Amino acid sequence: MQRFNNKTALITGGTNGMGLATAQKMIEEGGRVIITGRSKETVNRALEILGEKAFGIVSDAGNMNDLMNLQQEIRKYTDQIDWFFANAGYGRFAPVEHVDGSHFDELFNMLVKGSFFTVQQVLPLMKSGSSVIFNTSVATEIAMHNFSVYSAAKSAVQSFIKTFAVELTERGIRVNGVSPGHIKTNIFNNTGLTSEQIESAIEDIIPTIPFKRQGEPSEIASVVLFLASEDASYIHGAEVKVDAGISVIR
Repeated sequence: MQRFNNKTALITGGTNGMGLATAQKMIEEGGRVIITGRSKETVNRALEILGEKAFGIVSDAGNMNDLMNLQQEIRKYTDQIDWFFANAGYGRFAPVEHVDGSHFDELFNMLVKGSFFTVQQVLPLMKSGSSVIFNTSVATEIAMHNFSVYSAAKSAVQSFIKTFAVELTERGIRVNGVSPGHIKTNIFNNTGLTSEQIESAIEDIIPTIPFKRQGEPSEIASVVLFLASEDASYIHGAEVKVDAGISVIR
């Protein structure tokens, strides 16, 4: 299918995992993609994978200066964004008694302020018929040890789906969200855990998943592209769970 011919998407956190997979599928379906990442190295590595229909911006979703400069950087490549995937982020996890102000601020700045102000900056580039998709998390539905701050931040992002949908209806801009379950990404890479500890954590998670496997980033990407496409033209203010049923099956 070529659902996105002559369309341009912005994907924050597009250098790996779900963001990169979504960028790849967008290009496969005829579109162009602008991705953001926190370092020049990761952005350039992703652009080598994505090819000539991709453009990159070094931008940290947790940095207000970067957020306020984002529209200017985007305009170097296009004057119109047809859909935006607010995907930038990672996880840091700790018991309540071990969380400090830095941990709390890092996640809320990146996930909440980053999502909010990126949409704010991109809105002038979006016309009627365009779409915003937020990346939320199964952590908003399931209580998990050490996830208190991450879950709260993702719950704030989840609330944006409804409130932004109310405000952007008049502009003809649809707003939805995708709620991933346990997906094969680098979410644990910034936690300070060793590779062995990460592997052990994943081994503990697998038995709790109804399908007994982690999801693939491409499985999230397929849902994001559906929500961005005309196939979802009557879906607005919704959150689609892509979690193998873990949030409803016990």
